[in-house]
Amino acid sequence: MRRRDTTAVQVETRYARSGEVNIAYQVVGDGPFDLVFVPGYVTHLESQWKMQSFAPFLEELASFSRLIRFDKRGTGMSDRVSGAPTLETRMDDVRAVMDAAGSQRAAFYGLSEGAAMAILFAATYPERTAALVVRSAFPRSMWAHDYPWGRSDDEYESDVNRALQAFGPREQAREAVRALGEFTDEETDAFLEMIRFGASPGAIEALHRMNREIDVRHVLPAVRVPTLILRGSEDKLVPAEVADYMASNIPSARVTEIAGAGHLAFVKYQGPIISEIRSFLTEIWESGGWEEQEPDRVLATVLFTDIVGSSEKASALGDRGWRELLERHHAIVRRELLRFRGRELDTAGDGFLASFDGPARAIRCACSIVEGLGELDLEIRAGLHTGECELVDGKVAGIAVHTGARVAAQAQPGEVLVSSTVKDLVAGSGIRFADRGVRELAGVPGDWHLFAVEEI
Repeated sequence: MRRRDTTAVQVETRYARSGEVNIAYQVVGDGPFDLVFVPGYVTHLESQWKMQSFAPFLEELASFSRLIRFDKRGTGMSDRVSGAPTLETRMDDVRAVMDAAGSQRAAFYGLSEGAAMAILFAATYPERTAALVVRSAFPRSMWAHDYPWGRSDDEYESDVNRALQAFGPREQAREAVRALGEFTDEETDAFLEMIRFGASPGAIEALHRMNREIDVRHVLPAVRVPTLILRGSEDKLVPAEVADYMASNIPSARVTEIAGAGHLAFVKYQGPIISEIRSFLTEIWESGGWEEQEPDRVLATVLFTDIVGSSEKASALGDRGWRELLERHHAIVRRELLRFRGRELDTAGDGFLASFDGPARAIRCACSIVEGLGELDLEIRAGLHTGECELVDGKVAGIAVHTGARVAAQAQPGEVLVSSTVKDLVAGSGIRFADRGVRELAGVPGDWHLFAVEEI
C-alpha cells in the first residue's frame, strides 16, 4: 500500500440529527459507490486522520468508493449520552447519517463490535444495503453451550479492566493498548490518544457492558446480501471458528483469511485487507449489484395483541356498546403504533398485527398499549417475535409471523411476552425481563424460551 502525507488531509466534519442527538460524520472520496464504515470500539473522526498507521487505510478505501464514516453516539465528536447505545439506536443513527450524506444504498464495512450492527442493518434494511464486509467479527460476545467461542465472565471482566487502564498512568495505558494488537511505539501512542479523545472511562465501561449482551446469531440467516467475512490468522480475541460459523449461517457468505493479521491490523496488513475489500465490492458494482431491488424478505419484529375476555365483554355491552369500545381500543392502539413507528398490518376483530424495524420500539409500544387500554378497563395479551419475514404485497408473512402469534397466545392477561430472539436484540436498552421458561408453540417446530417484560 502506498503511503501518503496524511497531514495534508482536510475532511470536513458534519452532523446528522438522529432524534435528539447529533452524530458526527465525514464523507471523503468520489468513487462510484458508497461505503459506510461501521466502527468498532471508540473512534474520533479527526484524530484518526492524524494516525500515520490508520489514515492511509482510510485514504485507500476512499480511492475506490465514496467513504462515509461516523462516530457512534457517546463517542468521538458525536454528542455524549448516558450509557451506551443499543444496536437498534445505532441503526437509527446510521440511517440518519446516510440520509444526511445523500446515500440511498451503500455497502457496509463492519469492524469488530461494529460488525454486529452492520449485520443487523443489512437484514433489517436490505433495500439500503448492497453488500456487507465484516472483519474480526463476532455475532455473540459471551460463552454459551451452543457457542463455545465466547468469553467467560472472568475473561470479560478482565477485558473491561484492561480497557479502563487506557485512562491510567501512561505506561500502564500503553500496555492496555498493546494488548489489542502489534503496535509500534508511535502507533501505540496515537491509538491511546484517539481513545482518550474519543471517550471517557464511564463511556468505555458502558460500551463494554452493552457489548457483553450482543447476540445476533438468530439474525445471520436473514442477511441476504453478498457478504465477505475477513479474519486475521493471528486474531487473539476472535477464534477462526467464529468466521466459519458465521459463513455457514449467512447465505452467499465467504471467508477470506488475512495471513499474519491480528484483531486490529495496522500498516503491515492493510494492503491485503484493502485488496480483498476493493475486489469484492468492485465486482458487485460492475455486475449491477448496486441497482435498487425490491426485497422479498426482511428482518422485522411482529406484534400480536388481543383483548382478554372479549366475548364476555361484548355480551355484557351489546352490539352498539361493544362497537364503540372497539373504536376507542383501536384509536389507542393506532396512536401508540404511530408514536413508536409501528406499521399496522391487520386488524381482525379485537386483535392487531403490526410490524416494527426495531424490537425495543416494539416492546415499548406494546407496553404503552397495555397501559393506555387500562383507561378503558381492558386487558390484552401481547406477543413479540423477531425473525425473517416474507414480503407479500407489502405485508409480512411466513413462519416468523406465525411464531409471534403463538407467543402472544402464551401471554397472561396484561402481559407482554417476547421470544428469546427479541430479548437478545435489545441488549443495553435497560428493558428488564422475567423468565417464563421454555415452551412448545403450537405448529412451530422446536422449544422456545419466552420472557415477560417487567420494566422498560
